[in-house]
Amino acid sequence: MVIGSALFGLVRALDPVPAYRLSPDSTLPGLPLRRHWAPVGASALAACAGDELVLDLRSEAYVALAPAPAGSWFVRVVSEDGAGRRRALNHFNKHGKGVVVRRLLEAGIDHAGLASLTAWTDAHGIRLEPGAPGELELVV
Repeated sequence: MVIGSALFGLVRALDPVPAYRLSPDSTLPGLPLRRHWAPVGASALAACAGDELVLDLRSEAYVALAPAPAGSWFVRVVSEDGAGRRRALNHFNKHGKGVVVRRLLEAGIDHAGLASLTAWTDAHGIRLEPGAPGELELVV
């Protein structure tokens, strides 16, 4: 598991990171974050992925800093109204993604592919469904 940081690039969950305030869309004099992180970030993500299932849980701003490897799945958190219409969530999307990641980690299952993952989420009351091409929708 790797986590995108606007200041440090990709870090692991247990890497020590000091408190800082820098968002992925910040502007630094002489250092465009997108141009700085995209080449190294994309290759690092591809190296981490290997041939494993990759769920990209980053915000769109972080995805812009370093694209995920081909074959990965971007997870978009959506809510559904009574008529079945879906809309993307902004404020609560981190919570929804965090709940799913926690449940996956607690289960300790290494899902070999999307079919295994979606069968597991279905069995555990998590709505993770196909969205746009290359995307999954987490319905909360």
